Amino acid sequence: MAAFNDELQALAQLRDAQRGKWDNINPEHAARMRVQNRFQTGLDIARYTAKIMREDMAAYDADSAQYTQSLGCWHGFIGQQKLISIKKHFGTTKRSYLYLSGWMVAALRSEFGPLPDQSMHEKTTVPGLIEELYTFLRQADAWELNHLFRDLEEARKADDKAKADEIMAKIDGFETHIVPIIADIDAGFGNAEATYLLAKKMIEAGACCIQIENQVSDEKQCGHQAGKVTVPHEDFIAKINAVRYAFLELGVYDGVIVARTDSLGAGLTQKIAVTKEPGDLGDQYNSFLDGDEITSASDINNGDVVIKQDGKLVKVKRLASGLYEFKPGTGEDRVVLDCITSLQNGADLLWIETEKPHVGQIAGMVNRIREVCPDAKLVYNNSPSFNWTLNFRQQVFDAWEKEGKDVSAYDRANLMSAEYDDTELGRLADEWTRNFQRDASREAGIFHHLITLPTYHTAALSTDNLAKGYFGDEGMLAYVAGVQRREIREGIATVKHQDMAGSNIGDDHKEFFHGEAALKAGGKDNTMNQFG
Repeated sequence: MAAFNDELQALAQLRDAQRGKWDNINPEHAARMRVQNRFQTGLDIARYTAKIMREDMAAYDADSAQYTQSLGCWHGFIGQQKLISIKKHFGTTKRSYLYLSGWMVAALRSEFGPLPDQSMHEKTTVPGLIEELYTFLRQADAWELNHLFRDLEEARKADDKAKADEIMAKIDGFETHIVPIIADIDAGFGNAEATYLLAKKMIEAGACCIQIENQVSDEKQCGHQAGKVTVPHEDFIAKINAVRYAFLELGVYDGVIVARTDSLGAGLTQKIAVTKEPGDLGDQYNSFLDGDEITSASDINNGDVVIKQDGKLVKVKRLASGLYEFKPGTGEDRVVLDCITSLQNGADLLWIETEKPHVGQIAGMVNRIREVCPDAKLVYNNSPSFNWTLNFRQQVFDAWEKEGKDVSAYDRANLMSAEYDDTELGRLADEWTRNFQRDASREAGIFHHLITLPTYHTAALSTDNLAKGYFGDEGMLAYVAGVQRREIREGIATVKHQDMAGSNIGDDHKEFFHGEAALKAGGKDNTMNQFG
């Protein structure tokens, strides 16, 4: 971003070149507006954030403690407040991203109303939400810089040069709220051409990273539900190619593709892969199909499908739906093959959807992948679909039992009970939970940790707490004590909701446009002044 004084000088020269026609234009005001709106298009954002993400990936390769994190957001305001909070508490947005979850788009943004995570929502909603998120993040830049410029004016009026210089240094060193978004394209919403067209829309809206999964588009299921159906590798590679072509066409050469495999929990496929010779990719995919060896044509009935598998004729198991079953217990082997194949064919990062948060399980698969692809890195779903408390308490229980420690005081099946909260087991399980991201990034190759649906749950929880008090005996105190008083004391900017929505920016613009005739919303009668 150009320094403010550089923008000011360039705009002053531009105004002077108009020979008086632009004398009503104040170059300083125009320079402020330029600095407050650094990113002009979604492609500007995609190129900028792709570079950040590539740098973060390189930093993680050098030091696994440099992992990245994000929270899923279903509205621009939620994403904006997340980044404002991160800057407030940590002073920087480095290694902090946003995640756009297809699950939350389906559940919260579809015109059909709440839908399950089955790719039934309007696919244009996804790029629309990307654009919305970046609109709110850009407004966060304008909002914070507007306060700095107002402070600069006050320092100049007070003739406090030291203060003015300090504020100007903050303006020139300003760190934007614009961060990478990892955007969920589900299984591509159709064939490879449909995937390419949607990917273009997502990139044009600002996405530098697109996550795509190896499920069948028209059979797509949530990663933590049953009935998942995968596609042969050749079909998935075609969609990876489609996304890469979209990035290249739009000039986002650093664009990142996350290849997700659902094979660990998927027991079905829609297709038998094309194979030309033993050991090729199609043959490897088909080797996992479940079936019965046949010895004669009389073993074949109408509708049966027979393939050659390991030199034998096998009648593959086919359901009434026409789908084919994989052999039980082959999930991890299929995951490893999926991941290696994706990395060798254009993907940058992996996503392995698991049924529980277990460092050892993830590391076991990643170590096998890294035997072939040493720089393999994961995006991992720290999913609310896991019962984290129960999972980690059971992991501690099992570890103690294996060590020979007495666990007779604990009921493994009932470890979720609050009676275990303040026990040695409960405290250790919480410590394992606290360290999960650090441990998994060090031991299991996880570059990026995300929670897919956190704000879905926080919105429900906070609304429940407010409703219980407000419609109960607390009345207005439920809001005052539970929300507003905490906003004031914890320095939450939304307590001045008019300012957060842009009223001060609007007032400044009125002054830019109208001069002394500006009718502004601020002033002594504005109730926002009650908050200091």
